[in-house]
Amino acid sequence: MNKTLVDECGTYLQQLFKKYLDVEPEVFTQTEVGNHLKFTIGQGEKQILILGHFDTVWDKGQLQYRVEGNKAYGPGIFDMKSGLIQAIWALKAIRELGLSVNKKIVFFCNSDEEIGSKHSREFIEQESRKSSYVLVAEPAEAHTGALKTARKGVGQFIVKVRGRAAHAGNHHAEGISAVEELARQIIVLQGLTNYQKGTTVNVGIINGGNRVNVVPDYAEAYIDVRVSLHEEVDRISECILGLKPTMKETTVEVSGGMNRPPMVRTEKIEELFLKARSIASELGFELEEASVGGGSDGNFTAALGIPTLDGLGAEGEGLHAEHEHILIDSLPKRTALFANLLLRL
Repeated sequence: MNKTLVDECGTYLQQLFKKYLDVEPEVFTQTEVGNHLKFTIGQGEKQILILGHFDTVWDKGQLQYRVEGNKAYGPGIFDMKSGLIQAIWALKAIRELGLSVNKKIVFFCNSDEEIGSKHSREFIEQESRKSSYVLVAEPAEAHTGALKTARKGVGQFIVKVRGRAAHAGNHHAEGISAVEELARQIIVLQGLTNYQKGTTVNVGIINGGNRVNVVPDYAEAYIDVRVSLHEEVDRISECILGLKPTMKETTVEVSGGMNRPPMVRTEKIEELFLKARSIASELGFELEEASVGGGSDGNFTAALGIPTLDGLGAEGEGLHAEHEHILIDSLPKRTALFANLLLRL
């Protein structure tokens, strides 16, 4: 993460909130990531929490902003700069039309969602506990424009294996291959996947050895875990963290864990979606719901039992891909949906 660039984006966001909503932020200063921003609009004992992040997976200069027909391309434009702008414009429309929301609006913008929100999770959970509803301005489901009523929990683990090096020609029998031990562990890890329960374990990166003629004394694997059910969190974590060596004189060290709980579709989430779908129908378009494998900050709030609706941002495609883009003609209707939902809640 480039803190300087992320903070520059945060400064621009502050200017937008000041210009269009006349509000100043509470700034949560960070040393490792960009500063988080909290904007409070209106008053009231009850509140609605809007969540959005302004970091992106792209490095400076990787992608350029451009418009081709109905598509606008750019770094983080789909995930999720457009959602932030839509939410601001929804509040702007409510204000300029002289309408009022019967709850205080807290708009929390964090800078570290793409790396797991480890610096902002505490703030997000703190605000969500005060909230009646949480609306997440993440992008809509690609292809369908669906809102997201369920998300998988996410975990990342690292397995480090140590053996004993030896000359592969002269003293092969004296060596103990860390790569072989890791290969055995990978079979165990991959076997933890259970599609019926919505659990996947993916060994995505492996490294081992440093010379082709040396029995490797070190190997490592990076693992991605996705779970749909809360009960799977503990099962998978215990299995991975409890890995034991299968070969004599090797060691296995495991670190990491689950960094986002699953967002499970509840009756309260269903009620919130049905309200949004009814509004969309009044606005002249149909709205679907989806369960997705990726996580968001909505995972944290839903896990606390707060009715959470995700995917309220723009329509488009290309999450974390070079063709990342939004559909320009979707912006007005999605913004109107957001505004009307705030008014109904």
